[in-house]
Amino acid sequence: MNFVRLFALCLLSLAPYANSANDELRVGSKRFTESYILGEILTQTAMTTGEAVVDHRQGLGNSGIVIAALKSGAIDMYPEYTGTIAREILKLDGPFDLMRLNNVLAADGLGAAVLLGFNNTYALAMLESKAQKLGVSKLSDLALQRELKLGLSQEFLGRTDGWLGLISTYKFPKSVQATGLDHGLAYEALANEQIDVMDIYSTDAKIEKYKLRVIADDKKYFPPYEAVILYRLDVPTRFPKSWKRLQELAGTISESTMIRLNALAELSGKDFASVAREFLDKKGIGLSSKATVQSLWSRLFASDFWRLTGQHLQLVFISLLASIAVGVPMGIVASRNTTFARVILAFTGLFQTIPSLALLAFLIPVFHRIGTVPALVALFLYGLLPIVRNTYAGLTQIPIAMRESAQVLGLPSAARLKLVDLPLAMETLLAGIKTSAVINVGTATIAAFIGAGGYGERIAAGLALNDNGLLLAGAIPAAGLALLLQWSFDWLDSFFISPGLRLRQKN
Repeated sequence: MNFVRLFALCLLSLAPYANSANDELRVGSKRFTESYILGEILTQTAMTTGEAVVDHRQGLGNSGIVIAALKSGAIDMYPEYTGTIAREILKLDGPFDLMRLNNVLAADGLGAAVLLGFNNTYALAMLESKAQKLGVSKLSDLALQRELKLGLSQEFLGRTDGWLGLISTYKFPKSVQATGLDHGLAYEALANEQIDVMDIYSTDAKIEKYKLRVIADDKKYFPPYEAVILYRLDVPTRFPKSWKRLQELAGTISESTMIRLNALAELSGKDFASVAREFLDKKGIGLSSKATVQSLWSRLFASDFWRLTGQHLQLVFISLLASIAVGVPMGIVASRNTTFARVILAFTGLFQTIPSLALLAFLIPVFHRIGTVPALVALFLYGLLPIVRNTYAGLTQIPIAMRESAQVLGLPSAARLKLVDLPLAMETLLAGIKTSAVINVGTATIAAFIGAGGYGERIAAGLALNDNGLLLAGAIPAAGLALLLQWSFDWLDSFFISPGLRLRQKN
């Protein structure tokens, strides 16, 4: 096999992703219900002008990932909140308004505009029954409690306007410990009394459903979080019609409206796109459509199924080809030299120790983009170790007698590798490729958090909604693809492993 040509093919396959189309308006969103819905509202509003192709890169993760994508040009805009911009992104102290925010944002080529009409502030909440029992109505009361279990979202734990500043302002005792917990799962944990306190958004739809008491911020720690569009300053010039239409959204979403929209997704089971269409239809600026509640079967084979399948296959197979093209030669080099073996195995093993989301977040500023390219590079790096290690193991386990027989025949090194060594090591080598492929199917679902698509889009949305049906609609196809790959590689063994070796396996 010509590995140089194979690697070149992998690089050529990445070419379509090297530059984003200038006529594509890319809208981002974070990984929670409200951001998904607002992202869809912005996307569908811009689509009504027909000025450009509009792509929603949904569920990109926390503020750090989304703002990095915005600065790099990987997205053009996304829904954000003034308090987050001031405290978390710009690290501003003191009072602020939109003018002050824009003066600072301009240095990065960004701007904030179109106040959508509601304030969605952070807050802490408890079960009403628990709060009554403990006499907790405000955060100063909560700070007096010493034996509470807090389950807070990872973003809230790490934000400058989140947990660390809150405990300093209210002087929480050191005995109070907070555990990181996905926001969509925290409601169930609170209802089951696995935790006592969680962080919420004031427009959460589940506050009433779970009978929660929102604890008053009596020291006014949290700033205003007015919903706005955070955008690149070139957007109004590049897409004047779309920008003019987006400005019509100013003041159209009240706090009660946002709560209702969140409830349609979280409590009524409607998808984000349908919720957005329903809202825009009522405002007379939407794309007419009827929102529906879907069964598991219809969710599995919804209109996005083939798009997500194509994206997932693309992520898995392009990264796998690149891993084979690089990993097999590395394994061969390692088998020839003990010193190289230690270095190569340590190098490829290092990537397995890096959490996938951390690696993806690191690659965004490296490539100045989100989406397919950093996802493919991450999957390529994760896929190296099984291939390198199995190639090395297969070649070093060849019996010495067979090696010496090849040498006696006078075969040159390249011929021995092609005709003797690789055929004898093929069983182990293919097992490494098979392992890498199956692992990549699962790891590729994480790529949805940086806008690379695939079945992970459904899984991310399901986590945000705590929607088991949507989670299954993403997990089942991913599991099915992994099984299909496993069976396919088992079938391919018959073509690549010599009949003599297969006979030895049976005996």
